Amino acid sequence: MGKVTPLKLAVLVSGGGSNLQAIIDACKTPDYPAEIVLVFSNQLDAGGLERARRAGIRAEAISHKGFEGGREAYDSTVSNLIEESAADLVVLAGYLRLVSESFVTRWEGRLINIHPSLLPSFKGLHVHQAALDAGVKYSGCTVHYVVPEVDSGPIIAQAVVPVLPGDDAGTLAQRILKQEHRIYPQVIRWIAEGRVSVDEAGIVTVADANAPDFAQINPVPEPN
Repeated sequence: MGKVTPLKLAVLVSGGGSNLQAIIDACKTPDYPAEIVLVFSNQLDAGGLERARRAGIRAEAISHKGFEGGREAYDSTVSNLIEESAADLVVLAGYLRLVSESFVTRWEGRLINIHPSLLPSFKGLHVHQAALDAGVKYSGCTVHYVVPEVDSGPIIAQAVVPVLPGDDAGTLAQRILKQEHRIYPQVIRWIAEGRVSVDEAGIVTVADANAPDFAQINPVPEPN
């Protein structure tokens, strides 16, 4: 059997890029079926850009501030850059900017995001404090396809963590972030292997997702 062509990824970041690093590390493993061809940021000084450069990955940045033509023109420019890179899948990894409906439409079915809550609960911003204020006992993270309505696309996978006594938004965020680093590379692998499908109702099925897969994605919460 010939070597499978890796799925080409464009990863969009706005900050330090810890989820980007998890994907970079996954791509270094010999059997991982994806490769990053572009890292893009709307922040010229985003730490994720330096992570990409250290890994020998093309890194580009265009500031959205004062961009001529506004959001639509900006997103069109970003889309053109992604297309020029020949990326198959657009991965939002801490991209702290709402993308336009035209951007979502252009990349429909090829655009994923990770959100630090168990969607559909706690959409939008400041989700860790919102979870604490609501008194929930568990929180987590969600990888989903992106649709025009914010944080509402088909859910591919989720990881669960406990909310512990004494947690603040920072400690809860760190516990969830560890699971983000596990779940995002796994979902990208599933997509690259052609195992992910979405039905007309927006329900995602992952073919041949066996117990070890889900044991990794939904680990038993530990109180530490």
